[in-house]
Amino acid sequence: MAKDFRFGVSIRYFKSRAALVETARRAEDLGYDILCVPDHLGAAAPFPTLTAAAMVTERIRLSMYVLNAAFYKPALLSRDIGALDLLSDGRLEVGLGTGYVREEFEAAELPYPSAGARVDYLEHMAVYLKEHHSGVPIMVAGSGDRVMTLAARHADIVALTGARVRDVDDPVAERIAFVRDAAGDRFNSLELNLVITAVPRKGEAIPDLSLTRRNAPDLSDEQLLAMHSVLSGSPAEMAETLSNYRDKYGISHFTVQDNHIGTFADVMAQLR
Repeated sequence: MAKDFRFGVSIRYFKSRAALVETARRAEDLGYDILCVPDHLGAAAPFPTLTAAAMVTERIRLSMYVLNAAFYKPALLSRDIGALDLLSDGRLEVGLGTGYVREEFEAAELPYPSAGARVDYLEHMAVYLKEHHSGVPIMVAGSGDRVMTLAARHADIVALTGARVRDVDDPVAERIAFVRDAAGDRFNSLELNLVITAVPRKGEAIPDLSLTRRNAPDLSDEQLLAMHSVLSGSPAEMAETLSNYRDKYGISHFTVQDNHIGTFADVMAQLR
């Protein structure tokens, strides 16, 4: 049986408390299920931003897309998670990733571990948080084999980054098949997420590809437009694309950027 759709919106920057309040309330009023914040130096700080959003909303869930696990010690992060879950009346979900921007580690005066060490630490963090916060859903995001394996074994939500990680005809199908094998009996209980990096402006059919290109700078426009994380067409056509993703791949959870908050609401309306 297909899972119900869930839609998230990610806030990276805001200029004032009033602007954040307006966005959080608008997201809730438009029917978004989750408000999330990424974890990058130079952008909004996840915990104070989500705490402020919790104080001015009632229904929308709160998450991170995603925390850089290597920035935190498990017990200290666990304390903040517990407080925010309490203050939001149990609306918290937690997103975790390995962290990948070397310059941010350097700016934070932290060593930049090897890829393998960062994956090991992510698994340590995920296991610790599941043990201490059994009621808080955990998302793990990534694309590589080791991250997808630990997500399959420990997470409640598996987030696919949307990047081309292998030279295969359908990279999303390949990654989901990998997760299915790694998850075994627990696969059917997993929620699959895909981040959407480009959505057309209202009245247009082709999206702005600047964010997508930042993560895949070597691809042509044609290749970027073919990525699963890029939507094109009318709201009805985009809704059909997402419905097909759910039917074909089992992906039912989609996250868009806050500059798409209004245009994507028309897509959500087609699916509910």
